[in-house]
Amino acid sequence: MPHSVLLLDVHETSVSAELELPVDDFSRASAIDLTDATAVELSAKTTAIRRYLAAHLHPTTVRGKAWDVTFGEITLDRTRQTSTGTYRELTVQATLTPPSGGDPRHFVLDYDAIVHQVVTHIALISVRQDWATGRVSEEQDAATQVGVVRIDVRSMAVPALTINLESGSVWNGTFTMFRLGATHILEGTDHLLFLLILLLPAPLRAAGNRWRGTVGARTSINRIARTTLAFTIGHSLALALSAFGRLDIPAQPVEAFIAVSILVGAAHAIRPLFPGREAVVAGVFGLGHGLAFSLTLAEMNLSTAQLALSLLGFNLGIEGMQLLLVLLALPSLLLLSRLPRHSVVRCACAALTAAAALGWLLDRIGMPNPMARAADSAGSHTSQLFVVLIGTAALSVLRMGALYRRDRRLLHTTGVLNTDGHGRTAAADPGLTRERRAAAGNETFSRRIERRRPAHPAHSNGQSLHDQARRRAVRVGTVDADHEDSGEPHDR
Repeated sequence: MPHSVLLLDVHETSVSAELELPVDDFSRASAIDLTDATAVELSAKTTAIRRYLAAHLHPTTVRGKAWDVTFGEITLDRTRQTSTGTYRELTVQATLTPPSGGDPRHFVLDYDAIVHQVVTHIALISVRQDWATGRVSEEQDAATQVGVVRIDVRSMAVPALTINLESGSVWNGTFTMFRLGATHILEGTDHLLFLLILLLPAPLRAAGNRWRGTVGARTSINRIARTTLAFTIGHSLALALSAFGRLDIPAQPVEAFIAVSILVGAAHAIRPLFPGREAVVAGVFGLGHGLAFSLTLAEMNLSTAQLALSLLGFNLGIEGMQLLLVLLALPSLLLLSRLPRHSVVRCACAALTAAAALGWLLDRIGMPNPMARAADSAGSHTSQLFVVLIGTAALSVLRMGALYRRDRRLLHTTGVLNTDGHGRTAAADPGLTRERRAAAGNETFSRRIERRRPAHPAHSNGQSLHDQARRRAVRVGTVDADHEDSGEPHDR
């Protein structure tokens, strides 16, 4: 036989309660027949339902001073409990407000709805959310049971239940929000995927509506830093405005907008749609992602002080986890752009991301599909994600180091890197501006290579030492990429 459930959300000055009542037992105890009630019939009986519940729900302070009780939305649905079949359930929202000076963490709950008539019926009282103790989950399974209301068969009375919740603290609430923010970005694969796909072409150079060649490592890192910072500013601004403004934002269009942003990012990774303006695009799309973040906070009904601390902790959690993941992905992004077949790998990653984004978009406009479910399930494998990111980051760093050392040796062997009287390379002299260093590097490079060309005839595969050394010079940053020969392999 199903039982009643009272889920309590403890706030700073009040307690929200969600009453979940089996329809059959409720109809029997209240004489309000809802067994086959439609939505229209339920609407006609809401006054009677509220009157009945008001007569059987009496929270008071520990000294017996009555709380104020107001009822909100009333709905009918079908559900099931462990060891029971499917049944109809009446759900009623209520707000319990203590008198001035009352403590919402310590009170007496005098409740006997249904129990006063159905002697076998029980009501489980659980705390679902309590910000001060770090309990912020919305799931009923995560609620903590604090008592049971049942009839005393000896006296045939229903004793009141005393609620004594543990003391909370500001630190507990703020730290819990920090963890929630970190978990949200880690398990929210759509947010993370948007940022990574936007960073994917950061080491590449756009020309002629295509990605051609690469830029230096310093330029790549600057682009990644600017894009990440712009995304952070965008979603932080939207998160703060929507949270403090208590904006009632519909979730569906926001979630659909996020899917569209990922789709645009994937297309940009294949062909440059907005080269050089990735940071601006990240900031604009970040506004939409910030609105999605705010949906999490909006459902907690926090006070202004709690909201400010929650916003700080939640945002710090998001930024900390986001920064960690970008740092782990950075070596792989740099190495990927220098692979011989990087365009194939990049386009494959972009196509996979576009498929996931399209699946999310269809799902969020009311068309569920396997692609969206598969993409969502990726967020449940956070441990494996960390192992893969750490492993690929370590391998990428080792590979980049090996390439750098090999290219430096080759440049010294071919004389591309000459040294002055102080043992410094002319192209790397820190006393020169970047442009002059690049010019010195290209001038030195051309002079040295031309001097050695007669001693090194063209290779058997038709690729001269000049071409090989120039590409390696570009790779280690000795020669500016803009001075590359027209024979540089282009993106296909």
